[in-house]
Amino acid sequence: MAKPIIELIKVLRERTGAGMMDCKKALEECNCDIDKACDWLREKGIAKSAKKADRIAAEGLANIYVDGNKAVILEVNSETDFVSKNEEFRAMIDTIGNALLNSNATSVEEAKEVETSEGTIAELIVEKTAKIGEKLSLRRFEILTKNDDEHFGAYIHMGGKIAALTLVKGASEDVAKDVSMQAAAMKPLYLNPSDVPADVLDNEKNVLKEQAINEGKPADIAEKMVQGRIQKFYKEICLAEQAFIKDGDLTVAKYVANNGGEILKMVRYEVGEGMEKRNDNFAEEVMNQVKGN
Repeated sequence: MAKPIIELIKVLRERTGAGMMDCKKALEECNCDIDKACDWLREKGIAKSAKKADRIAAEGLANIYVDGNKAVILEVNSETDFVSKNEEFRAMIDTIGNALLNSNATSVEEAKEVETSEGTIAELIVEKTAKIGEKLSLRRFEILTKNDDEHFGAYIHMGGKIAALTLVKGASEDVAKDVSMQAAAMKPLYLNPSDVPADVLDNEKNVLKEQAINEGKPADIAEKMVQGRIQKFYKEICLAEQAFIKDGDLTVAKYVANNGGEILKMVRYEVGEGMEKRNDNFAEEVMNQVKGN
């Protein structure tokens, strides 16, 4: 069953930050297709971006554990931020992280069967859920390994709300740490332009071309403008192409290269990203719009 228009407007507003009436117009123009409506708003200059909804819904913590040539980054969720500050919850995450360091798990389902000092990870989570009184869950993790000539960079921000793990060949641990700090602060989605999926790139090019045409540029000029603007797109979403936060004259890749290194891997977790959480009184806002408030 199709969602009511009010629900679609709410979703579109959360994705784009556009006004209610603009969202209604976009949905009407695009036959209630959310993704197409996002692009329509961008093309009209009403919304700055059409990122998928990244509202933070779950609470919890992200953390990183390193032991020699192996590291794991993980996110464990709770229902409230209050529980995420609970010492028993934090101790559970430490137990899970250290158990994963000693495992070869490649999925959450495999991770649940990994043994800890308190039973399997699945059993530990069930036990702590009952004791703490909130649903707890291991949402995701990734294990990285390195060679002796490589370095991990690990950075935890906002008390565990953001974690960034990087792997750098050559250079030094300090350089790898700088790269992880950059990843935490600047929210790159990919490491290099070559990592951007073809469908994401094609969609961005189409949006940029429509923007240029809506600015009054001829199609051939719009096409040329896209090439320049796509480089800006890369500088926003690709870690290697971003301006280095400690020296804006250098890209992150150039900074690492100047120190004899190369970035091999980047993993960034932000607690709850991609999981929706909005407590706004949307019905009240609609009534205010109707009343002209």
